Amino acid sequence: MKNLDNNNPNPAQPAQPQQPTPPQQPPQMNQKINNIQQVGQINIPDMDKSIHVMPIIGQVEGHQVLPPQNKTTKYEHIIPQLVAVEQNPNIKGLLLILNTVGGDVEAGLAISEMVKTISKPTVSLVLGGGHSIGVPIAVSTDYSVIAETATMTIHPVRLTGLVVSVPQTYEYLDKMQERIIRFVAENSRMTEGRFKELMFQTGELARDIGTVLVGPDAVKNGLIDTVGGLDSSVSKLRELMSQTNNIQ
Repeated sequence: MKNLDNNNPNPAQPAQPQQPTPPQQPPQMNQKINNIQQVGQINIPDMDKSIHVMPIIGQVEGHQVLPPQNKTTKYEHIIPQLVAVEQNPNIKGLLLILNTVGGDVEAGLAISEMVKTISKPTVSLVLGGGHSIGVPIAVSTDYSVIAETATMTIHPVRLTGLVVSVPQTYEYLDKMQERIIRFVAENSRMTEGRFKELMFQTGELARDIGTVLVGPDAVKNGLIDTVGGLDSSVSKLRELMSQTNNIQ
């Protein structure tokens, strides 16, 4: 008589040993692994949820997708964040951190206009560099700060690629340039005349025209409000936030 194994429905095949289920990682361990992969740290300090920090890093990417090796800030990512900052009642202030070489003019102006029209207090901090179209983005906030060693490049609008050499093309460039000049003059202590003078100054940039302003020079010319760092930027933003709360 055959000895049937009740645990094996097919006697012709021997029962396979059950593989042990791998232990599940606790949520804390998964979070630590993710932190190491993303920022190289086990623990990330909690941030003040009332302040939204928005970095403008690398090159501002506009209507054309830049090569993958370029460090970019995509304006289609920034604009929804600005809308969320305006609508979220828990966010009381915006800290804009810039280290950018510039980029798409229209995308940069779009970001500048949106930051300017946010009803909540805003502060910008220029670290490393805030060049080209980064200039109007830096001055679009209620208060602007620049690091002592940071630089800002002011130069005329330039196009790359195929350009149709007709008068209309140059008229368009002039109008775009006037938009930048007017925006910077309206949102800083620098006059339009001084901005144009720095923009078209020769001898400052190699093989080009324009001016490079180091931190104290940017403040001296009225482009940026003060020289400082992260501590002064956050302190100023908290001050503006408290004033807004008192008014409300």
